[in-house]
Amino acid sequence: MTGSSTGLGRALVEVLLAQGYSVAATARCPRSLESLQIKYGGRLLCPELDVTKHDQVRAATAEAIRHFGKIDVLVNNAGYGLIGAVEEVTDEEIHQQFDTNFFGALDVTRTLLAHFRERRSGHILNISSIGGFRAIAGAGIYNATKFALEALSESLAREVGPLGIKVILVEPGPFRTDFGGRSIVDTPSKMPEYMATAGKMREYYQAAHGKQAGDPTKAAHAMIQAVESDKTFLRLPLGEATLLGMREKIDQVQKDLALWEEVARNTSFGS
Repeated sequence: MTGSSTGLGRALVEVLLAQGYSVAATARCPRSLESLQIKYGGRLLCPELDVTKHDQVRAATAEAIRHFGKIDVLVNNAGYGLIGAVEEVTDEEIHQQFDTNFFGALDVTRTLLAHFRERRSGHILNISSIGGFRAIAGAGIYNATKFALEALSESLAREVGPLGIKVILVEPGPFRTDFGGRSIVDTPSKMPEYMATAGKMREYYQAAHGKQAGDPTKAAHAMIQAVESDKTFLRLPLGEATLLGMREKIDQVQKDLALWEEVARNTSFGS
């Protein structure tokens, strides 16, 4: 699991260990997991991992397989949020956001695919967001990384499903984690023209931090239930806000289809 030191990742590690599972919990600072390592001993491995560094990805993956003999479930959780209008954010901020949220998850996944494929089994949980299904003003780059992760997951699920590998997109809404605090980067390049759009998102995170309705421990239990389920599905929505946001997006798409259906049908040769 990547991004294990805080938030949903930390909650999932704690619940898994409490239920008797063994966990390779990676983090940029493994010392943040010391108390759990003392408590659970060899059932918890804590390799150092910055998902933007390919050598660390390969080393952490190999260490986990050597230690446990196999990996059954990959959880791509490492990531952070970037707040700012599309025109406000810098090139560097954009590239850093994609390197962590998308390319990091892609690298870890590709590194482990051969292991899953050879065993003809495995689960890949990609932690997306309601922001990967419905975009909002003020988080366009973050939304783009999660939309990309969702597209990758949809395609990957079709490719590896026949090989016995299952892909699950986890789509949480607001949960009471560091996402909204230290796991959010707010671009300093603020423009007055976007105060009514991107500015509202900044106000929301400031007001909501520490008061989010979502319980990370309950989210962890839901993810474990999803992996253990024999049902066929791709998406695991978590939280009332996600359910509401997804339904609003689906309704809007249906309206767009109805509005332009006749025009769409008349764009073929001979129509």
